[in-house]
Amino acid sequence: MNDEFTQHCLELLAPLGAPRARRMFGGRGLYVDDLFIALILAERLYLKVDAQTRARFEAAGCLPFTYEAKGKRMAIGYFTAPDETMESPALMQPWARLALEAALRARAAKPASARAKTKAMPAATAAKPRKPRAKA
Repeated sequence: MNDEFTQHCLELLAPLGAPRARRMFGGRGLYVDDLFIALILAERLYLKVDAQTRARFEAAGCLPFTYEAKGKRMAIGYFTAPDETMESPALMQPWARLALEAALRARAAKPASARAKTKAMPAATAAKPRKPRAKA
């Protein structure tokens, strides 16, 4: 892993907040203010996208992060940053902001889905009442 490239990417993201990198997936996960917004794999920066931002990345010619699993090509919600954005934090900022917004929407959606799962659980899976202990 090229630490210079990771440092460069952190500098590009710095205008948005406090960036940090963490090893993952054989690469690095990049966080801004504890929101997971980007990946670095094979010396490429991938920014988080969602349904609201994907079209902008596609229109800019960005490529999705893909991997192979069980003989199929899989894509997850990360696209390469436009090439010109790698030159300066000012050029990166609008794209990184889109990634940050996608991460915020993903985080906001999680509690709702977790609550829905809890409500959907059958009553039989609830904790059983304790039996009184026999006194000696």
